[in-house]
Amino acid sequence: MSTYASDEPAAVALLPDRRRLALRLALVAAVIAALTFAVTALPGLGDVRDRLADASLGWLAAAALLQLLSCLAFVAAFRGVFCHRLPWRMSYEVGMAAQGTNVLLPSGGAGGLALAAWALKRAGMPTERLARRTVAFYVLTSSVNFFTAVIAGFALALGGGALLWTAGPAVAAALVIAGVLALPRLFSRPREGRVGRVLAALSAGIRDAVRLARAGHPPILVGAIGFMAFDLLALGAAFTAIGAMPSVGVLALAYVVGQLGGLIPLPGGVGGADGGLIAALVLYGTPLSAAAAAVLAYRAFQLGLPALLGALAVVRLPKVLERAPDVGALCEPRLVAVSA
Repeated sequence: MSTYASDEPAAVALLPDRRRLALRLALVAAVIAALTFAVTALPGLGDVRDRLADASLGWLAAAALLQLLSCLAFVAAFRGVFCHRLPWRMSYEVGMAAQGTNVLLPSGGAGGLALAAWALKRAGMPTERLARRTVAFYVLTSSVNFFTAVIAGFALALGGGALLWTAGPAVAAALVIAGVLALPRLFSRPREGRVGRVLAALSAGIRDAVRLARAGHPPILVGAIGFMAFDLLALGAAFTAIGAMPSVGVLALAYVVGQLGGLIPLPGGVGGADGGLIAALVLYGTPLSAAAAAVLAYRAFQLGLPALLGALAVVRLPKVLERAPDVGALCEPRLVAVSA
């Protein structure tokens, strides 16, 4: 496994080039430093500075711990969806490398899954199984956010919130869920060519996601829910640290709506995710200074931990793959049983 194929995804370019990896880490650090400088030096941000200066160190430590648990939940879900027999060491390295790649590369979140798929393919996972499991993993982890939007949005609407900004996102999320579930039927007719293969993998992956959710495998469900829930709790801990915790419904809905800013292809979603989350929180009634202070504290951990742990995993990944078992032979019985 010492050579790299020419059709590797862009994310894999990190693996043989530690200098580029260091540059990516430096870029993320520079952006965080610039944000820190802006908060500490620019006029008009006195309230934000005061809130951060008075923040509880204990609650900030709790936010860091919750963010670490979110990263580990991602690894658990990754192992459960792709292969429950995968060694935990390999699951951790590949899963954490995927999370680090999402922070270090301006890919809107796609780079991490591309890297993980590449690694598992090199370890022997069949392409067809790999394609459908990648779709299933994305559907399962993303669905937690959409269901949260439905529950929180309708709860706030029933509580008297503005229908456009509460029931609106809930209805939109419900329509997305229904649309995704309907895709396998829409694409049921076999099609030729590359487009046909993509549609077949998409349909098969959605079916696998539904089967896995119905089967109720604890690592998958706890991992998928925990990945989002611990991240949301980390944001809540950051708010508690500055003494301005919004209601649970507002926090959950603003969190989901604000994540849309992370789709902008910037390293770690810096700027897009921060601005989107702050704007959503303010929209739902959170004071601007409190929202800005809490989000900045939260994003320091949300970016910093995956970037650091993911970078270390990316560096170790080539050796991990050299020692990896034949994943195809190891996982095939499980994959057949679940997708039958």
